[in-house]
Amino acid sequence: MIYILEDDESIRNFVVYALNNSGFEARGFGTPGVFWESLKKETPQLLLLDIMLPEEDGIEILKRLRKREVTKRLPIIMLTAKGSEYDKIIGLDSGADDYMTKPFSIMELISRVKALLRRTSEQKEAEEYSVGGLYVNPAKHIVKANGENITLTLKEFELLALLIANRGIVFNRDQIFNKIWGYDFDGENRTVDVHVRTLRAKLGECGQLIETVRGIGYKIGGNENDKADL
Repeated sequence: MIYILEDDESIRNFVVYALNNSGFEARGFGTPGVFWESLKKETPQLLLLDIMLPEEDGIEILKRLRKREVTKRLPIIMLTAKGSEYDKIIGLDSGADDYMTKPFSIMELISRVKALLRRTSEQKEAEEYSVGGLYVNPAKHIVKANGENITLTLKEFELLALLIANRGIVFNRDQIFNKIWGYDFDGENRTVDVHVRTLRAKLGECGQLIETVRGIGYKIGGNENDKADL
């Protein structure tokens, strides 16, 4: 699935149509709010992102995506009318994988989409983690505990992926909340603890691998003195 976040309806519909007719499955969004709601249910293979949007600037959206564990490696191509060298540098330095200015050739866009997906698919093949009886493959969204397939919610999966990909690193609640939910942690909010509790329950015996570091936060494996510097 390819997502297109573009407020210009004619451009959005044209790109969706062209991608669908090129063998891809594409879905367009006119506002960031609708995009974020859809992202809670499904993570796309690639995102085409405009910069000048209502509600929220595209660069800020890009930065938020790069902070979240499940989208920090999401392939993103900026599609924008802002074509100065400075704008391109800002977009690429903020985490975009590619940058195209309007008006653009639809055939060139499709070629760049294919090239970026090829590169990222090769990288993702090697991304898998095993600790004790716990196996996690973020690219294929697979979790196994002692050989049994485990079904997790998106946030539970993101939390587990964060911890297992950073084995031995202690994450405090603020860091977890910022990376998974994309905004600052409220000290009164028990969301992180609730998700850890339900995650442990679903993992059964493997849930014990998620350790509580008293007064700090959570980790999988390693030494208690190791902390995440984020």
